[in-house]
Amino acid sequence: QVQLVESGGGLVQAGGSLRLTCTRSGRTLNTFAVAWFRQAPGKEREFVAGISRGGVMTDYADSLKGRFTISRDNAKSMVALQMSSLKPEDTAVYFCAAEKGAGLRRTADAYDSWGQGTQVTVSS
Repeated sequence: QVQLVESGGGLVQAGGSLRLTCTRSGRTLNTFAVAWFRQAPGKEREFVAGISRGGVMTDYADSLKGRFTISRDNAKSMVALQMSSLKPEDTAVYFCAAEKGAGLRRTADAYDSWGQGTQVTVSS
C-alpha cells in the first residue's frame, strides 16, 4: 500500500469547474495505474475515471464522458481530474486509488491504495 493525497475539492456552483489532484506522499506515483472514485452520502463508491501508468490509456464512467478528464504528469508524479459543467449530483467525496497492475479497472477492490478523499460540493 502507498499513501495517496488528494487536493482541490471545494464548493462550486452548478456549471462550474474544479480540478482535483492526486499525489503520493514523498514518493513517485509513476509506477502505478490510478483511478478516481467518488462516494455520495448513502450511496456506494463508484468509478469515475482511470488512467494507465504511462498515461496512454484512459477510461471513464459512461455518464461522465465529456465532462471529466483524467490526466497525469509523471514529471510531477501527479494525476489530475478536471471536472467541468458540474452538476449537484456530482456532489461526493472523491478518492484517488492506485494499483500496480495494468489499471483501468472499474471495481474498487482492484485497488489496494487509497487517499483520504476530498469533498466536492456543487450547489444549484
